Amino acid sequence: MSFDFNADEIFEMAEQIERNGAAFYRNSAKGVSDAKSREFLLGLAAMEDQHEKTFSAMRDGLTDREKTPTAFDPNNEAVLYLKALADSRVFVERKMPDLESFAGRSQEEILEEILKFAIGAEKESIVFYLGMRDAVPDKLGKNRLDAIIKEEMGHIRMLSNRLLAARR
Repeated sequence: MSFDFNADEIFEMAEQIERNGAAFYRNSAKGVSDAKSREFLLGLAAMEDQHEKTFSAMRDGLTDREKTPTAFDPNNEAVLYLKALADSRVFVERKMPDLESFAGRSQEEILEEILKFAIGAEKESIVFYLGMRDAVPDKLGKNRLDAIIKEEMGHIRMLSNRLLAARR
């Protein structure tokens, strides 16, 4: 089954990806005992929360025409498909580290696994947002989407630097 998504649906998917990311970082923070690492992960969660708010604001600015469904969908299956797509993409599709499997592992090993997963997920979010950018008109805040892409790239730099420091 193939769907063409309108701008409203694309922003809805982006909001879900950011919620998934924030939940991942918060859950991961529970798995580390080091206060600095926990604070770092919770800071990333807060950034993902802010991205979700940005997408929500962009979505609120859409016109009725931009919210018009692109296909006849009396059972609202597109919304279910979107949620499944967003949930299967970033921060979920890749096997998330299971905090219970961390038992008996050092804090360094735990943090390294969390950071490697997060780097991959952030890369996937950038790929998604780059594709999404073509569907967002300038007047709806393409520049804000570009800013979020740059922030996600910044997340990769922060995560990579933290990973390098953890390996030393």
